[in-house]
Amino acid sequence: NFFGGDSTSYASFDPAKELGVQDPIGFWDPLGLSADKDEATFKRRRAVEIKHGRIAMYATIGYIVPEYYKFPGYLSPSLGLKFSDVPNGLAALSKLPVLGGAQIIAFAGLIETTGFFQAASTTDGRGPREGQFSMKDSTETGEPGNYGVGFPTFLGKVEDPEARKTKLAAELANGRLAMMAIIGMFFQDGLTGSAWGDWSLYTTSPLRAGREPRIARNFFGGDS
Repeated sequence: NFFGGDSTSYASFDPAKELGVQDPIGFWDPLGLSADKDEATFKRRRAVEIKHGRIAMYATIGYIVPEYYKFPGYLSPSLGLKFSDVPNGLAALSKLPVLGGAQIIAFAGLIETTGFFQAASTTDGRGPREGQFSMKDSTETGEPGNYGVGFPTFLGKVEDPEARKTKLAAELANGRLAMMAIIGMFFQDGLTGSAWGDWSLYTTSPLRAGREPRIARNFFGGDS
């Protein structure tokens, strides 16, 4: 350094060594989003990835369970709406009471602004991002996704370091799979009316035209 002696070397942040780098693909960043090795940006994206993965896992389970089981009784006694009256998948939105939808949005907003009630205040680590139309997550400055409540099972924290690392890696992998799964369910449900994609119901598919029998006219005339 300037005054002589040895300078202290700091290990630079390396995204390729973070959780989520798993076999068989390994480190996968085809767009080079982490090429600048900016730790703050990486933590923000990791917090977003974890949050979306957790929501997608719940959403996927929410699609599957009603196919086999629904709560008894009434969803809205005042409207005479039973749980059994609510269709599965996207069609359920047509039966959702207005006040019920407002409650869902309010609850999501409460959780989002309090960091599962673990933040010191509703503005702890939050607020508008400077120069951007986006919000900060209360875990960005620490460990992304760690709200201190044993999320997503609420059964307590994993104390063993190796077991914790394994479970966090599994959560990332399962969350990524769930994000792909729920998008597939949305598309199939929207196109066929079923999350399981009953092809016979999608009569307007552009791919179906290639499967329909055609009458070909041969070179010399006449039908073949």
